[in-house]
Amino acid sequence: MFLTSRVFRWAGPLAVTLLAAALRLWNLGNPRSLVFDETFYVKDAWTLSNLGYESSWPEGADALFAAGQTDVFLSDPSFVVHPPLGKWLISLGMTAFGPDSSWGWRIVTVLVGVLAVVLLMLIAQKLFGSTVLAVIAGFLFAIDGNAIVMSRVALLDNYVMFFALLGFGAVLLDRDWHSTRLAARLALAREAGQDPGWGPTLWWRPWLLAAGLAFGLTCSVKWSGIYFLAAFGVHLVVVDALTRRRAGLPFWFSAAVLKQAPATFLLIVPVAVATYLASWTGWFVTARGFYRDWATTPGAAWTGALAWVPDPVQSFWHYQVAAYTYHVGLSTPHPYEANPLTWLFMVRPTSMFYRGSNLGENGCGFTTCSEAITGIGNPLIWWAATAAVLYLVYRLARYREWRVGLILMGLVAGYLPWLMYLNRTVFQFYTIAFEPYLLLGLTFVIGLLLNRARWVVFGFLVAALLVSAYFYPLWTAAQTSLTFWQLHIWLPSWR
Repeated sequence: MFLTSRVFRWAGPLAVTLLAAALRLWNLGNPRSLVFDETFYVKDAWTLSNLGYESSWPEGADALFAAGQTDVFLSDPSFVVHPPLGKWLISLGMTAFGPDSSWGWRIVTVLVGVLAVVLLMLIAQKLFGSTVLAVIAGFLFAIDGNAIVMSRVALLDNYVMFFALLGFGAVLLDRDWHSTRLAARLALAREAGQDPGWGPTLWWRPWLLAAGLAFGLTCSVKWSGIYFLAAFGVHLVVVDALTRRRAGLPFWFSAAVLKQAPATFLLIVPVAVATYLASWTGWFVTARGFYRDWATTPGAAWTGALAWVPDPVQSFWHYQVAAYTYHVGLSTPHPYEANPLTWLFMVRPTSMFYRGSNLGENGCGFTTCSEAITGIGNPLIWWAATAAVLYLVYRLARYREWRVGLILMGLVAGYLPWLMYLNRTVFQFYTIAFEPYLLLGLTFVIGLLLNRARWVVFGFLVAALLVSAYFYPLWTAAQTSLTFWQLHIWLPSWR
């Protein structure tokens, strides 16, 4: 059968990768203007590339930038509240193709989006042991609207998703590494007639170093990466405890918490912190970054026991506190803000761009035309994934399956913390950070159905592809009639 053949093992993932690339690259340069928060991140990326820090821009800079006047930035620093890594990555495309190229300022985000599809397939292959399920997971990610839109606009959240998914993959790989070596160490102790008691501390766990790096990169794009670091840190302690219990250690819990957990912390957290600090290199090595000289202003420097701390470190800490204060107090009303309680049901998608025109304007061939970039997922995929996750919560409680627990931990890290900020100004597109785990959950359920209801699964995948084709113009700023746009408003809140 083709799905189990050697050809499918490479042809299936290759076809999904090419599909993901095509859907994300088509008409990428349209619109040639800065859309939604590109107005911040693209211009910040360009000043980072030129000055080493984010600087301010004059009034009307968006129109000037889109018109090709990209060097009108000022030397005064700008107060930015997200770490610089994502903007450095955006700047790579601008350096390669020119800052006046809308294709250039979006291309790295596209590449990361395509790599995320490949990464999800690799993770699904490892998690489920099935090329078919790996291809299904990648296919769903390749054709989903939220993933497509967030890969086609130069925002930061696609990078958060990618680096967090890298960390997830490293944690998955550490599971076998940890269990195999713990079992070997215990076997040696028992063969020597020793009572292992608590069991050994495993210090050499290279996949945890990789996880620390990946989660540090996530934090270097947006601070929400710290939730992934914390959640999977707890997950690793729980997994270690359960592994020790299955191995028959009498003090399995205390060994996991008091012995292995400190080692795990030292393997992950310092690497993550060092990675985060390294992402601020431009701020440290230049003299004009925001709050760069705060500690040198009269009365600002720390006194007493902390007076010895170098001025740049004091200034950096003050900057981080100021950014945190901004984040927790952000409650400015926005027409497309979406309460996190509604995210799983996709109640209020984000309109990234909309332009209407009449017959004869901008090549419009209809009486009234629309061009839109709407951050709305494929409704069939999204709602099916939400239902699947609810089922997985039940399944975890009943069967205690480790795969289910790992998938749900991704959702715990990417979604649950936002429920603490129900009054903040937040948006539906933040869900890209945890969408891979929604799709892994859906793929897990598809795997349960595959042998007993294969045609149902096939029908679902075909229907999902058709729904994506139907919505694709609204994800890519393709020009359509206003009526066509209106036919996609399935809920009143989607307007």
